Amino acid sequence: MMSHYRNTISLIYILFCLFITSLSASSIIRQFTDDFNTNLQQENGAGPNPKVGEEVYHLHQHQEISSRDHEVSVSSMVNGLRDRPPSSYSLKMESFNKLLNSPYTERYQSRPFTVGGYNWTLMVYPNGNKKDSGSGYLSLYVAIDNSTLVAGHQDVYADLRFYVFNNNERKYFTIQDTNVWRFNIFKTMWGFSQVLPVATFRDPRNGYLYDGDHCEFGVDVTIPTTYQISELFSIADNFYNPKFTWTLRGFSTLLKDTYYSDVFSIGGRNWKIQVDPSGRSTAQGKALSMYLNLDLNEKFRPYEKIYVRAKLRVLNQRGLNNIEKQLDNWYQGPAYGGEYSWGYHEFISFSDLRDSAKGFVVNDVLMVQAELEDISSTKYLPN
Repeated sequence: MMSHYRNTISLIYILFCLFITSLSASSIIRQFTDDFNTNLQQENGAGPNPKVGEEVYHLHQHQEISSRDHEVSVSSMVNGLRDRPPSSYSLKMESFNKLLNSPYTERYQSRPFTVGGYNWTLMVYPNGNKKDSGSGYLSLYVAIDNSTLVAGHQDVYADLRFYVFNNNERKYFTIQDTNVWRFNIFKTMWGFSQVLPVATFRDPRNGYLYDGDHCEFGVDVTIPTTYQISELFSIADNFYNPKFTWTLRGFSTLLKDTYYSDVFSIGGRNWKIQVDPSGRSTAQGKALSMYLNLDLNEKFRPYEKIYVRAKLRVLNQRGLNNIEKQLDNWYQGPAYGGEYSWGYHEFISFSDLRDSAKGFVVNDVLMVQAELEDISSTKYLPN
């Protein structure tokens, strides 16, 4: 009898302990849930009660995509209007005022789109990104999907241009930074926290909200590549012997239309002086013509041009003033039409040449000269 009584007492005690334990666990769970809701309400006002696992996920994502440490300076920011729509992604929205008035919608995130082999999303903060000094402004960002990065240390450089359609102008308001943006696992989101004041955006008279409360956003994501081909243009101006003098004897007996000097080399190029004793073109029968020619055997690379600054002279053999004229021209290869010769049709008049007192022709000898001052060269990489 006593044994049966003890067994009954033990059973009752075990049931009582289980009941107390159940009440304690329920109290602990309810206390955790109440604390979670209280914190959420204090931060955002009254709101829904999501599952704990979902809330942790959202907080993790927000921290990841808001790792923004790039400061956009006023001097590097460019904005304006343009006709063409965005090339990477367009986001058209209806009933946008509902997002503006929602206390629980901090941002809208587009579906992923692909540019340059990476996945991106367009982020719209209707009332501004408060964590990026965007309160009271429309904020726009682009975020990269970490999973599309090849390696954890990889950097992706991108140019970004954001769009907001203006229905009044039938054009897009655009904003961009002249600097390139660097994305990696630590910096996944870049953009502008202060694109337009919310008051300006909401006022339908400004054209950003139209047909009730429709609007359109967009973005261009451009991944610039490093150049593979290049050229180096330089000008040389210090030559060991920059002058070439040509003496024409028996000048009065020169009956051909054109005469050429011997080839001479200055600045790594081969040249000739051309003289037309009877004149060329508009100078024919009135004046001597003279030109500085690049030797036809000179090899031009495709689309190569040579800048030349030089002086052409008819020398005065009595110590008086020379006749001198300046050249400042481009010599061009076949791809540009083949400009191998520059000079003057009317270089010196026949009356000056025939007047022996002026000293240009003495003892039937004429002396001409070319002085090279500047010659350009271009190196092409790869060769």
